[in-house]
Amino acid sequence: MKKINAIALITLFLNSLTFFGQQAPIAKLKVTGKVIEKTSKQPLEYATITLRLPNNIKAISGGITNNKGEFSAEVTPGTYDITVEFISFKSTEIKGKKIDSNTNLGTIALSEDAAQLNEVIVRAEKTTVEIKLDKKVFNVGNDLMVKGGTVSDVLSNIPSVSVDVEGNVSLRGNDNVKILIDGRPSNAINITEALRIIPADAIDKVEVITNPSARYDAEGGGGILNIVLKKGKNQGFNGTFIANGGMPDNNGLSGTINYKNKKVSLFSTQGYSFRSNPGNMINETTYFNSDNSIRNSIVEPRENERFGKGYNGNFGIELAFDKKTTWTNTINYRNNNGNNTDYVFQKYYTALNTYDYTKNRTNREGSDSENIEYTTNFTKNFKKEGHKFTIDGSISTNNDDTAAIVTETGTNTSVTKLDNTINNQKQNRVLVQSDYVLPLGKGSQFEAGYRGDFSKLVTDYQVKNDGIINPNFTNVLEYKEKVNALYTQYGFKQNKLSVLLGMRYEDSNIEINQLATSDYNTKKYGNFFPSAFFTYELSDKSSTSISYSRRIQRPRGRMLNPFSNLSSNINIFVGNPDLNPAMTDAIDFGYIKRWTKLTLSSSLYYNKTTDVFQMARRESGNFVNGTPIIITSPINVATEFRTGFEFTLNYSPYKWWKLNSNFNFFQSDTRGNFVYTNFNNVVVTQNFDKITSSWFSRLTSKITLPSKIDWQTNLMYMGGQSNAQGRVLGNFSANLAFSKDVLKDKGTIAFNVNDVFNGRKRIMETYLPGVLSSRAEMQWRIRQVTLSFTYRFNKTKNERERQPKKMNDNGSEMEFQG
Repeated sequence: MKKINAIALITLFLNSLTFFGQQAPIAKLKVTGKVIEKTSKQPLEYATITLRLPNNIKAISGGITNNKGEFSAEVTPGTYDITVEFISFKSTEIKGKKIDSNTNLGTIALSEDAAQLNEVIVRAEKTTVEIKLDKKVFNVGNDLMVKGGTVSDVLSNIPSVSVDVEGNVSLRGNDNVKILIDGRPSNAINITEALRIIPADAIDKVEVITNPSARYDAEGGGGILNIVLKKGKNQGFNGTFIANGGMPDNNGLSGTINYKNKKVSLFSTQGYSFRSNPGNMINETTYFNSDNSIRNSIVEPRENERFGKGYNGNFGIELAFDKKTTWTNTINYRNNNGNNTDYVFQKYYTALNTYDYTKNRTNREGSDSENIEYTTNFTKNFKKEGHKFTIDGSISTNNDDTAAIVTETGTNTSVTKLDNTINNQKQNRVLVQSDYVLPLGKGSQFEAGYRGDFSKLVTDYQVKNDGIINPNFTNVLEYKEKVNALYTQYGFKQNKLSVLLGMRYEDSNIEINQLATSDYNTKKYGNFFPSAFFTYELSDKSSTSISYSRRIQRPRGRMLNPFSNLSSNINIFVGNPDLNPAMTDAIDFGYIKRWTKLTLSSSLYYNKTTDVFQMARRESGNFVNGTPIIITSPINVATEFRTGFEFTLNYSPYKWWKLNSNFNFFQSDTRGNFVYTNFNNVVVTQNFDKITSSWFSRLTSKITLPSKIDWQTNLMYMGGQSNAQGRVLGNFSANLAFSKDVLKDKGTIAFNVNDVFNGRKRIMETYLPGVLSSRAEMQWRIRQVTLSFTYRFNKTKNERERQPKKMNDNGSEMEFQG
């Protein structure tokens, strides 16, 4: 910190020498003081103090506060205008201050700029959760639970977000959620797997945007999750190193290094990990005849052994051409190799429930994933505050290659069956975006922008049965997506009312080509996506809002591919290449209230989604030893009406105890019929009309014990939910973590237990009259224990980092200037 301040003072001193170059030496006077946060009285580190001559924009001298909030600057005798600034706070200006001797300005208190962001920030250490009217910002650095974990672990600890045992992410109970990384769509082919690979240590924060405006990509009817990666922000040379080990294997080493001066900022994050994720599943199914009498039954337990080693790294450089123009370039590289062995034991029973025979299926799978991405950003700020032009671009390629050998033996036969599967996927993506922001006057602002998203995914899937290609499961699927978007929005603030109105248009050109069967399908459609946000400040401690937006969900990947894997030969998932996008209209009522130790954020929301995706199970007409093969496919037959209520509480009863809780209740009303002709040429109608409700709740407690040991506990309950063909049962889970700072706060030792009671499972029940009744219980990963060590150099724990205000598609909101 002293080095940083010294550099700043030397630079300012040299500028002063240049300014007074031709004058006789004049004795310098010291200007000192202290800057604090008005509400909490905490010192503000990295606040800037600038001294100017009256009616002159050129800085004469200045300084930067240290970790105690103190500053010191040297000037010649005279009269100065003094400005004190800190990001997201109202600046303070002292006009016409006469300096004729060493002067102490005393303590200067800055207050948060609520009018600028309409935000309520709970500040403790460095905030863990920032609550705003249109989103929540989760700062990952203080979460002990994610040490040594992945992005999936981070998301599972965030208010409003839930991650099921299979890694599927949902927002307020809605799995139609768009996941962005640094404001851009993830270039991963399988986003669920990608979230299990990227280390938590690479993440700065996660933004939860429940009802996005027209500025954002229209994808994601349930909202947007924006994962913001770490970048260099602080002046000077600094960094963090983290090492971790765990049981089952959870070993990793990662580091973040940053260097920044006035002209250049360099940043890099490097990480290597080796993890195992053993899991298990059991599926008990009873099959019926057409008269609902029992035909037979199968008990199908599975054991999964998963091992993966991965490297994740990036390198970036930001060039500051001047104070208002920057150019940032980043290269990201990710590689992961894994082995997954799936043991399936199928125990067959007769109609009288007597044991018949057993089949053993072993699926040995090896995978190799490589991802390369280049991103660039050019930002030009004009003279008027808030007037800005940005250009963003990215080019990426991702290769996922998977090969598996499936062997099958049985007690009723001496024949060993051998299946080989190859699944090679390659995705190329180009993204171009430009945004322009123009303040029109006091309290009003205009925005406009363009976004082009162009991607191509080729999936080459091949199945061989005993060395012979099976044409029913072999295909090359080519998916091309071209989306061009234009948006504009206008916002203004009058007294306590803020209004933001926007319109977005997206032109979609989709090609779904099955090359093996020469089946080509092109879908072209254009859609308007309006949005409107109204916010009213009831007082300086509370605000209320109402918002509307229209969203879209386009089917991709596995949802479209009619050829799938053969892990089980009697329960097969088959994609539907004829799926249409789902459209959502969303309305949200929000309210925020802040007290001294308590902050409440609540929301009442309503979504209507047409052509919603539903999973339908049906008989294929094929049999394995008399057992029908059941196919599960997504369909478009239903309309869904979703209503919910949510609240988040941040409560700090004492300095040593902080509580965060989140509760969400929602009801889903699904309406629609699935009509199809089965293998007996009989028309079957499945009614999907269903009204179901569910809820989930999360409680996080962080206590500072004696000897400055931090103790964090997370409790999570996912309520049960019914659907047209069955239900998912409720589930409780708990996580636990302890940490202790060492080496004069330069190091931290953390110990955490994920799923303390080893009961985080997904339990599903399905009933199809005249077909089957089943109960499946899946645990993707068993309880995990991790020990980690963090070391920081030239960077104190929880220090505030100066960073520029942003107003683009990476998660910021309307700012009113003037």
